[in-house]
Amino acid sequence: MGEVRQTARGTHDAACYHCGQSVPRGPELHAVIGGLPRAMCCAGCVAVAEAIVGNGLEDYYRNRDRFPESPREAIPAVVSDLLVFDREEIQRGFVRDIAVNEREAALILDGIHCPACIWLNEAHVARQPGVIAIHVNYTTRRATVRWDTRSIQLSGILAAIQAIGYRAFPYDPGAMETSRKRERRDALLRLAIAGLGMMQIMMYAYPAYVSGEAGVSADALALMHWASLILTCPVVFYSSLPFFRGALRDLKQRRTGMDVPVALGIGTAFIGSVAATVTQHGAVYFDSIAMFVFFLLGGRYLELHARHRAAAYLEYLGRAMPAVARRFCDAGDTGAIETIPAAALRPGDRVLVRPGENFPADGCIESGDTQADQALLTGESSPIAKHVGDTVIGGSLNRGNPVTVRVERIGADTVLSGIVRLMERGMQQRPPLQQFADRIAGQFVALVLAIAAAAALYWMWVDPARALPVAIAVLVVTCPCALSLATPMTMAVATAAMARLGIVVTRGQAIETLARATHFVFDKTGTLTEGRLQLVQVHLLGNADHYRAIALAAALESRSEHPLGKAIVAAAADQPLAVSGIRNFPGQGIEGRVDGRRLRIGQKKFVAELGPTTFAEESASSATSVWLGDEQGALAQFLLEDRVRDDACELVSDLRAAGHIVMLLSGDGTHAVRAAAASAGIPYQQARMLPDQKLAAVKQMQQDGAVVAMIGDGINDAPVLAQAQVSIAMGSGAPLAQGAADMVLISPRLSDLGRGLRLARKT
Repeated sequence: MGEVRQTARGTHDAACYHCGQSVPRGPELHAVIGGLPRAMCCAGCVAVAEAIVGNGLEDYYRNRDRFPESPREAIPAVVSDLLVFDREEIQRGFVRDIAVNEREAALILDGIHCPACIWLNEAHVARQPGVIAIHVNYTTRRATVRWDTRSIQLSGILAAIQAIGYRAFPYDPGAMETSRKRERRDALLRLAIAGLGMMQIMMYAYPAYVSGEAGVSADALALMHWASLILTCPVVFYSSLPFFRGALRDLKQRRTGMDVPVALGIGTAFIGSVAATVTQHGAVYFDSIAMFVFFLLGGRYLELHARHRAAAYLEYLGRAMPAVARRFCDAGDTGAIETIPAAALRPGDRVLVRPGENFPADGCIESGDTQADQALLTGESSPIAKHVGDTVIGGSLNRGNPVTVRVERIGADTVLSGIVRLMERGMQQRPPLQQFADRIAGQFVALVLAIAAAAALYWMWVDPARALPVAIAVLVVTCPCALSLATPMTMAVATAAMARLGIVVTRGQAIETLARATHFVFDKTGTLTEGRLQLVQVHLLGNADHYRAIALAAALESRSEHPLGKAIVAAAADQPLAVSGIRNFPGQGIEGRVDGRRLRIGQKKFVAELGPTTFAEESASSATSVWLGDEQGALAQFLLEDRVRDDACELVSDLRAAGHIVMLLSGDGTHAVRAAAASAGIPYQQARMLPDQKLAAVKQMQQDGAVVAMIGDGINDAPVLAQAQVSIAMGSGAPLAQGAADMVLISPRLSDLGRGLRLARKT
């Protein structure tokens, strides 16, 4: 625990060791950090320092690259003041239930300035009893916290965050926008002053550049140098202040950050120019200083703008869900309608959505025909026709007629919420390229300083007049800002651009790996094809009639997320029969009991294991066969047809033209797989593959040196998606597949994947 000391005024640091603010007059406060007494400006900073040191998190002070805000107004944290956040009605908008006694909240952290702040918050909160996980997104300043309600409440988590000098509050887009505007305004003002100074200083430097042999008189030159000096002062002492603060902080912590060579270059050039102006001997670099600061601040402003745009896109998605909904009070469309908060909707509610309004939840249209604009979610520019029975996505816009929608999924379970969570996960993770840049940046700066010192010593021996200009040139031209800023900025921009294409990046390394992919492996149903299967024929093989066979099959498939199962359920005339003992065999089929009768549906080999009957040969058509049987033998063969996506051939053609190997691996029958491959132009295909066989095939490719990109949509695709170096799940596919994937293609156009690949290469 840091030891607090109060002494009389004497020798002390000019600034608070924790927050960097000046230490006021009066009794001194100290906290022991790193074995040494450190001056503190107030009791709040002392309390924060004690909490940090006492929890074994002293590395924060060595790794931070900016001072935090002073905690004097926010500390100490009083848990009783935070108990209001434990109330159910308060938590409804930003907390969701994950499991029994397990909750997750979306918070905004105020005071985050650098990666060390993120590390400190994650490490400190994770040590609180009952906290299961915490992730802080540097781009958006949003924190996702998961905890066990039996051990800790949200108020305790908020108090723990306040105890180390930060403030946490429920995610509020308005507050975030205010914070971003303040940050942009400060950065833009510094940039504007540097730009104005640069232009005015160049006016005084220009005559000396163009005067030729005639030159400029000594008096006029001296006057222009003094004028340039005056104009350079605001650039150096205001616009450049972040660089000097950063360099001072780095030197105090005995490390070399990217601000060190920048500050040395600016400071050395300015001091040398001032000396030349006063003595009227030597060269001045006022114009170079102003230009360098302006362009450097311009780069940082672009990075700030890109980070804010990426964060704003997430918030834009979050605001797509309307705040209120019009719910029917009774079962009839002509009944009374009440306006309620959208958060109060429950599955089964029936709502009226008028033209120009956003759908308040995921659901199914019960009456009316309309068109839904899903551009925000899927990138599809044209509205999509929606009829009775069609599903609608919460947050999409009703562009047609009034419709009645039965609510199916609400809140955190909606497609929109899932997309936002996946994007946040992707933005929280740092790709390997960025980790590499961060790792070598410090070594690079140290090397630059050594080279600059060596160059200065050499020219002091050869030509002392050139020693200073050469040293400054080395410091400036090797500025590592591009190395440390360009990588995260580019990744943030690429992630947002991918989202606008309808591709949600869920893991940090996905973009980098996609650009290196050599093999693209597709699943068939719901991936290469539209996934809108229709039951076209039923071959009866047992004693069940046509409708009874479909009813039995629909009962087994009633809980299936696979497109084949959904098509069979949709073909059933009545509600599915009661089923028990459901067991799913990935890649093979489903087993269950209906009226005490043991049944199986799925592949022929899987179903044939139940009974002795010899199954008929599979049809040579392109339709997909699904078999139904019991312990007495085969009952029926269902033939389902699906269309290959219209743009699948375009994507495959682009991939092959770029030199990629394209393959189709499917568990469907041979004839159906061959027909789909031929239609899409895929030269390599394998049919009747179980999930473990797909997994083995991908592993073999990887052993042969391939970088595999896997595209799938079903639950049975989850293992192979996890194995591939980069995996893309379809937005219409199973949630388990999406959770295992590095990217989710929510766009209805498969060809957008090709556009995403080109974007990944540019990135």
